Amino acid sequence: MQLLKKILQSDTAMGLACFIGALYIRLVQYTGRWRIEGEDIPESFRIAGKPFILAFWHGRLMMMPYCWRRTDLVNMLISGHRDGRLISQTVRHFSIESVVGSTTSGGAQAMRHLIRLMRKGGIVGITPDGPRGPRMRVGEGTVALARLSGVPIVPASFAASRRRVIGSWDRFVLALPFCRGVFLWGEPIEVPRNADSKTLESIRQALEDAMNDLAGRADAMMGQTAIEPDPPLSADRPAQAGAGG
Repeated sequence: MQLLKKILQSDTAMGLACFIGALYIRLVQYTGRWRIEGEDIPESFRIAGKPFILAFWHGRLMMMPYCWRRTDLVNMLISGHRDGRLISQTVRHFSIESVVGSTTSGGAQAMRHLIRLMRKGGIVGITPDGPRGPRMRVGEGTVALARLSGVPIVPASFAASRRRVIGSWDRFVLALPFCRGVFLWGEPIEVPRNADSKTLESIRQALEDAMNDLAGRADAMMGQTAIEPDPPLSADRPAQAGAGG
């Protein structure tokens, strides 16, 4: 692992790794049998020319460039650390642009940039448990972004019949070639601009429940065991803002 980190400090090695990663994702997509359920939800936004915030767990990131036929419209919020740069350069191969920001660096600036993009009709992809967890727990940032922008959150997930679950903090799902796969879209979640703290927490919990339900149902459809979330945050443990990447 230390050797890999040293190799990826090279821009050339980083670029090559991202190119190979993108090739592997395409291999899994092209050799698999995939279907999308609920695609009419993002498509209805596209037809109406309205933006939305696409929310999916960090561990389900791999195949999300294929969750919808128009992911070229999506801008992803990605953190600025090494893992974030890997993700950013990889998704660029799928015409997905990145906005750099996280809970610890550039978060406010990134949020302003995302709001400007959405006011122009852009769609934003966010991993609400990124960049460091806790796994499958929604931080406050995603709901705050929806409130400030007036744009709804649409959850999504994927699962594959053949996979490896990496032992990383997010239990990253590595789909394997020649699998069956499914993408699931959930119903939009609105956040009122005048929502108080109690309402925001209720919406945050509803989003978290919806995302975990989608992930669990997708796994069950593919004959896989559901991946469990980290324990809920305690009152004395601050939540991440869900910056992504």
